Amino acid sequence: MDKTLREDIESFGLPAELCDSLRGSVIIVSGATGLIGGLFVRCISALNLGVRWILPVRNPEKARKLFPSREDITIIGTELPDFFADTALKADYIVHCASPTNGGYMTRYPAETFLLAVDSTRAALDYARRRGIRGMVYVSSLEYYGQRYDDEAVTEDMTGYIDHHSPRSSYALGKQAAEYLCCSYASEYAVPAMAARLTQTFGAGVASDDGRVFAQFARSVIAGTDIVLHTEGRSAKPYCYTTDCVSALTYILLKGTPGEAYNVATPGTYVSIRRLAELFRETFNPDIRVEVCPKDAGYAPETRLNLNSDKLQALGWKPVHGLVDMLRRLVASMQSD
Repeated sequence: MDKTLREDIESFGLPAELCDSLRGSVIIVSGATGLIGGLFVRCISALNLGVRWILPVRNPEKARKLFPSREDITIIGTELPDFFADTALKADYIVHCASPTNGGYMTRYPAETFLLAVDSTRAALDYARRRGIRGMVYVSSLEYYGQRYDDEAVTEDMTGYIDHHSPRSSYALGKQAAEYLCCSYASEYAVPAMAARLTQTFGAGVASDDGRVFAQFARSVIAGTDIVLHTEGRSAKPYCYTTDCVSALTYILLKGTPGEAYNVATPGTYVSIRRLAELFRETFNPDIRVEVCPKDAGYAPETRLNLNSDKLQALGWKPVHGLVDMLRRLVASMQSD
């Protein structure tokens, strides 16, 4: 574990009220080998609240490398629908993070992308209903909103255009369908399920070979090579630091209203991809250039999503890291790999 990631975990904190709610609980985390799911386990564990973990994963060897010799963690190699249908293990909470993050995969395998969202979420909700869990948060995405073309603040009751005939839309439509299941189960069966619509989230611990644009930009400034954009870079969104995202998920899990969705984005971080590339260059290596070489590689359609997080902040959430701080911690972490 690199120094920056260790600092993030050791400095992570929550209000006493939330800590008391988690104390001694059992939490199922899907997608625990991913960035957010894995960090959620590490950050909450560092609070020493006696939390026990159940981690259903496709790759148990990878999970054991991430969480070696942990008596508080039960790792189960399984497919998620099978796990939730068959397990006799009882949990208090579910944090459902499992989802593909690679745009190329979504385009090549639209059926698998869509069905993973729907089938795994339905199975988790059926488990939650049978077991009477205390809370579930489904990790959704800003792609829920589809395409929008202005800088108007986007609240949870808004939406945009989604091309229903594009394979790349499998991700956005899957998120919408999974969220609707959460809302339906909350309404019909009183399942305490909420959705967290994450903006793009990064920080220490991002894999050195991560294919998303922020990681590509970080690799460029570290290597001293020009940043090459494969789109015009006009799409814009806010960002969120990984540990701020973990705290947001915790607030939604423990204080959210069943059936509701919450935008997770740090105020003041809304920039275009082109401007983000320039910020990397200005902050770390002004001698390199930002070039535009358009390429069709399964990228999300151009859109401007200025997510408003007032609803989440009303629960008490306050992010710690601003945008330049996020960039500095990301680069410091990747340099240590």
